[in-house]
Amino acid sequence: MQGKIIGVGFHKTGTSTLREALKILGYRVKDATPRALLPILRGRYDKVLRMINKYDAVEDTPWFNIYRELDNLIPGSKFILTIRDEESWYTSVSYHIGKLRAAHHEWIYGKGKGLPAEDKQHAISVYRNHNQGVMEYFKERPGDLLVLDFTKGNKWDMLCGFLGREVPEQPFPHYNKTLVSEKNRSNMRNKFRYCKHMVKNRIKIWYIGVLKLDRH
Repeated sequence: MQGKIIGVGFHKTGTSTLREALKILGYRVKDATPRALLPILRGRYDKVLRMINKYDAVEDTPWFNIYRELDNLIPGSKFILTIRDEESWYTSVSYHIGKLRAAHHEWIYGKGKGLPAEDKQHAISVYRNHNQGVMEYFKERPGDLLVLDFTKGNKWDMLCGFLGREVPEQPFPHYNKTLVSEKNRSNMRNKFRYCKHMVKNRIKIWYIGVLKLDRH
């Protein structure tokens, strides 16, 4: 498999903005894919690679949490770590996840810790450790990692310089997923759909416990 662009920034760090920017540059992007979790936990990376084979780039959940594995499986890849201020990140992620438990959040934050709003110190610690771990992992390979804060610097120059692409004439996108999701939030509060999501997520969380493959 040819090298890919792999977004290794946590959710709510501008991953949707990164996706839109990469699309403007002509890349095919695979974003959040919760269904990849079980193949990952089972060690079935053949299935994981099939999910992303036809894409040029991946970002968001679960891809940022398996950057080491993807680095080994897809040589020649480029990695982009999107970051933001810890406090603003925590405010955003707490609202985004809310009170709905999900298996992939239990995997990321730890068993029983999948709701960041319940433990601010722990959530920020997981976020901080991830960013530090990524930078430590690539410290001897600076040409393979771009650290990108969308609140600072010339975004097109940084991104295109890293990827070796021409800067497009189109303005750099700013995609606020939280505002977009607000339009559909009343539907998501439908009691039946909410209960359906909750039951499905509880089953997935239970299954992860049975596999005993929780990362934390």
